[in-house]
Amino acid sequence: MSNSLLSNNEWIGKAFGQGWKNLRGGSIDVVEPATGRVLSRVAKANAHDIRNACQSARLAQKGWSALPYQARAAIFRQAAALLETNRSEFASWIVRETGGITPKAMFEIDSVLHHLHEAAAMLTQPRGLVLPSADGVTSLARRVPHGVVGVISPFNFPFLLTSRAALPALACGNAVVLKPDPRTPVSGGVLLALLLQAAGLPEGVLHMLPGEAEAGEALVTDPDVAMISFTGSTAVGRRVGELAGRHLKKVALELGGKNALIVLDDADLDLAVCGATWASYLHQGQICMSAGRHLVHQSLLESYGQRMAEKARALPVGNPHTDPVALGPLITAKQVERVQRLVDESVRLGAVLLAGGKPNGLFYPATVLAQVTPKMPVFQEEIFGPVIAITGFATDDEAVALANDTEYGLSAGIHTANVGRGMALAERLHVGLVHVNDQTVNDDGTMPMGGRGASGNGSRHGGPANWDEFTQWQWTTVRNTAPAYPL
Repeated sequence: MSNSLLSNNEWIGKAFGQGWKNLRGGSIDVVEPATGRVLSRVAKANAHDIRNACQSARLAQKGWSALPYQARAAIFRQAAALLETNRSEFASWIVRETGGITPKAMFEIDSVLHHLHEAAAMLTQPRGLVLPSADGVTSLARRVPHGVVGVISPFNFPFLLTSRAALPALACGNAVVLKPDPRTPVSGGVLLALLLQAAGLPEGVLHMLPGEAEAGEALVTDPDVAMISFTGSTAVGRRVGELAGRHLKKVALELGGKNALIVLDDADLDLAVCGATWASYLHQGQICMSAGRHLVHQSLLESYGQRMAEKARALPVGNPHTDPVALGPLITAKQVERVQRLVDESVRLGAVLLAGGKPNGLFYPATVLAQVTPKMPVFQEEIFGPVIAITGFATDDEAVALANDTEYGLSAGIHTANVGRGMALAERLHVGLVHVNDQTVNDDGTMPMGGRGASGNGSRHGGPANWDEFTQWQWTTVRNTAPAYPL
């Protein structure tokens, strides 16, 4: 597409702030995991680059916040129109850079379109309250932007998870400094920067700087950044939370998950297997909401395992850019090694391998393990790979105990013919998201998304939660005349 946003090569080898520019940190090759081919190059930020961006963002924020709300809303609507025009090329980048299949890329694009329209809609919503007060006094509480928000986004759904934080932060009147994952800097940063630049976002309001740990720590500790929104692993999230707390910054953490899909004895087995396949194998299981534990009533255990194994063996694995596959590559060789270690160790401890379990380079087949116990690593640890771990239970109480036997608390799904029974179980699960008669991987930009425990700090993204996260309250009183105090 000669008229596409990506056809203008000014972004290649660059970062974004006040236009596209080089950085002191050097550059990062953008690698296609399915082939190992270098697709492009972007700039790499060091701590000095982050400091400069944060200073620039602080200076630009006041002008952005002062723009008429109609003008700011128009920018988000124009960006949505541009995304529709560039849908195919953006999807191709997401497929090649993340290793995801085309339907996954289209889901990301549709979700970002939703977030763009939501960002525009936020600007016509009420931003405060009139509070009770004495005669002659007007008491107001209004939401004001933090100032500069730092966004650190992951590799797995980079376009969506970057936009989910950056767009509402901008809509609330903040400037944003974005550090996308260095493994997916185009999908996680360049695409959004190109959209918003073309839509008319003022210079300096968004800075996009790919980088590694040095850049991330500099962003979290920068004195001009008031809030950090981080999506990623629990291990890194703990470090981000520690640094942000030490510097008295607000922090929103959406971290890992070890999510349970509960299949009760009265469940429709066909629908349960269908949902389970999606929940565990979508994007090779590299999703924080993936169903890592399948808790199945003992009366269905053997049949469920057989059906899941048949399903797994039928799913083709390969390059999603060139072949009609269900599973693409894992993101790196290091991740393949980790998945294999968890599978092998669990088999050594007594798990039964029903399907898969042997990688081919970065391609890991859909894998099913049965007779998994809570002491096995595939039950305890987040896998981030296409592995189903099946554990049996005898009673509803046992199912709840197994589901809650984890430090994580993100998502859960329950399959049952009895909705009341499902609701009763849902109320007992220690998770931020729970779906009765559905699977664990659900996302909707109008709903508050987030976890508890090792899955997050109680923060949420989406819908009304965006106001809670990306603004703070300011109390204002106005009196007709100043009071006389007794001192």
